[in-house]
Amino acid sequence: MMMVVPELGAVVRALLPVQLTGGHTVTFGVMVGVHADDLKRAFDSWWAPDYANLKFGGRLANALPTWQVLGAPVSLAVTDPDATPFCVASTDSGLQSVLASEWDHELVLAALPT
Repeated sequence: MMMVVPELGAVVRALLPVQLTGGHTVTFGVMVGVHADDLKRAFDSWWAPDYANLKFGGRLANALPTWQVLGAPVSLAVTDPDATPFCVASTDSGLQSVLASEWDHELVLAALPT
């Protein structure tokens, strides 16, 4: 999903995987604020062969339970050409830790809405 929200700007849906103890993963669907040029590039390549090589960046537009990463810079990349882009890295130490570390399964699931 891609859109321009009046008074907010361009956003793209992305997937943010979090590794959990016990070999589990929780994947959050997030919105990422992006530059209008990147939104256009994503739109132009979404159904084209070069979609598999799409990479761009933005800022996390969602809060995540447990972590204070709203507004953190994030790099997006297509890791599966049949899926939405994934959050793959961040220059923000907090978000990079979310992406790269293994988190306690019970702690993370307890923070999710029921």
